[in-house]
Amino acid sequence: MIKIEIKNLKMYVDNRGWLAEIFRPEDVNNTMNGQVTITTAHPGIVKANHYHKKMNEWYCVIKGKMHLVLKDMKSGEKKEIMLSEDDLKIIKISPGLAHGFRNVGDDMLFVLMYIDRPFDPNDPDTFPEVVI
Repeated sequence: MIKIEIKNLKMYVDNRGWLAEIFRPEDVNNTMNGQVTITTAHPGIVKANHYHKKMNEWYCVIKGKMHLVLKDMKSGEKKEIMLSEDDLKIIKISPGLAHGFRNVGDDMLFVLMYIDRPFDPNDPDTFPEVVI
């Protein structure tokens, strides 16, 4: 007998695109500390514009073109990076780095993210900071 588990994913949709939490610790027998998330953005849309005090995030553009802006919250230094499906990279965003991105492509942007602690609405560790 084939035993299979299927979990329906919740998509959080708004006028910018959507976001879905793909793998959370409870989905994989608590063998990881964080979660895997995918987010999308329509052309021209800006998302994120925040920073974290505790969590690390890793971004990978799997479809489309992203203009990512990072700002060190201590020094104020900024860095801009272009990411796309044509040159796959993983970018680590450490605590204290404000980050925001814009879809600069003509089609939907798809970004795969790993966050080293699951999102907790009671302790979101997300602080607004407009960088783009």
